[in-house]
Amino acid sequence: MSARQSVAPVTPPSTAPSGEVGRGTLLGFAAYGIWGLFPLYFDALRPAGPWEILAHRILWTLLFCVVVLLVVRDFGWVRPLLRRPRLLAGTAVAAVLIAVNWVVYVAAVTSGNTSEAALGYFLNPLVTVALGVVVLRERLRVLQWVAVAIGVAAGVYLGVSGGRVPWVALTLAVSFALYGLTKKKIGVSLDAIHGLTVETVVLAPVAVVLLLVVGAQGGLEFGHHGAWHTSLLVLSGIVTALPLLCFAAAARRIPLVSIGLIQFVTPVMQLLCAVLLLGEHMPTERWIGFGIVWVALLVLTVDSLVSLRGARAARRDLPVDDCPR
Repeated sequence: MSARQSVAPVTPPSTAPSGEVGRGTLLGFAAYGIWGLFPLYFDALRPAGPWEILAHRILWTLLFCVVVLLVVRDFGWVRPLLRRPRLLAGTAVAAVLIAVNWVVYVAAVTSGNTSEAALGYFLNPLVTVALGVVVLRERLRVLQWVAVAIGVAAGVYLGVSGGRVPWVALTLAVSFALYGLTKKKIGVSLDAIHGLTVETVVLAPVAVVLLLVVGAQGGLEFGHHGAWHTSLLVLSGIVTALPLLCFAAAARRIPLVSIGLIQFVTPVMQLLCAVLLLGEHMPTERWIGFGIVWVALLVLTVDSLVSLRGARAARRDLPVDDCPR
């Protein structure tokens, strides 16, 4: 999955016209739907290995971003960014985290572990909440504590029943949660396309080195498996950027709670792809573990909806002069 970034101030979702809300909802489903189909896309890139796929994804995404910026002549943000070393450093850290997320995810899909990757994205909201407590000292509501506790129980159960720690799922959940935390800590002020451009610029030298190393070992698959395979590797840039841009547009139009609910489309689709289309076997204990995680997510969803309803009620009860403008 790709980075989720802050965007320029816009009309608050609560006051957005109904047409904008509908459009935002469609864009949200488009973003998470594309991410949900990623297992099929990356499985089609075999026999290319995860390191080569990561390198191509970085370089072609950078090229796509640069072309878009050239077309719209949007480079005015670069000079002010260079005068903000804290933002640059934070973006570099974020780039490393998202690269870890990308390569682990691709490795999981190409090695037949898509279902465990899906588990990682089911766990991600719970890890994000936990990081909010540990790092940001945020206070949780009762149902949030319950959800986190159930999520921990699910992780312990999966580790014990499976005879091993679900490292793939945990790495994906933690890396993406840390990515979001990093963005929050540095106070992201870049549009989605700008942020993705900077991150891929940071990662581009690493991508070039990876291609050189893979090529020196005789493992480079680019151009060796027909035009279709080569085209898929080249198009990985658009495939990476498109859902991110859809997400950014959706986030401008609909409430965060709605985004939070729509996000579960991705791991559900990934799980369905794994079991129904990629032929992965799901042992009974993993299904039980998924069930426990789903209970945790249900609790978290109920808490979000209750909190949203309370916030709306509080706004209605405010005197007219005290209502936010």
